[in-house]
Amino acid sequence: MRDLLRQLGGFKRRRASDIKAFIRFEDGNVESSLVLIPLLILFLICLELIIATNLRNGDFAIAQGDASRRAISGQIQSTDEVIELNSPDPYAHIRVLISRRRTGLPQLVPGLIALMGGAPTIDVKGAAIMEPVN
Repeated sequence: MRDLLRQLGGFKRRRASDIKAFIRFEDGNVESSLVLIPLLILFLICLELIIATNLRNGDFAIAQGDASRRAISGQIQSTDEVIELNSPDPYAHIRVLISRRRTGLPQLVPGLIALMGGAPTIDVKGAAIMEPVN
């Protein structure tokens, strides 16, 4: 039993000295950080572009749906714009409703959008032909 305890004690001491030697002679930490930090920044920039594109597409679909709903019902908001189109037919009165939608954009890399000279908002427009209301 004593021999077993003696062997375990020697193993623990040897293990601690191996860990100290490993930490002392580790030369890959600097190179690893020089690679991982720019790679992480590049990943976050790509992820932010993907999120911005998907949010823009979703907001565009919502703005288009709002424009269609308002054009059919005839309910116009103060932010909407109505464009009258001239038609050669005197009985056809064509009006186009333009609706706008603006939402904020989440920032994964702080200051990236400001560095590129933009604003962290998504501004989309939806368009629909207004139905004549009788």
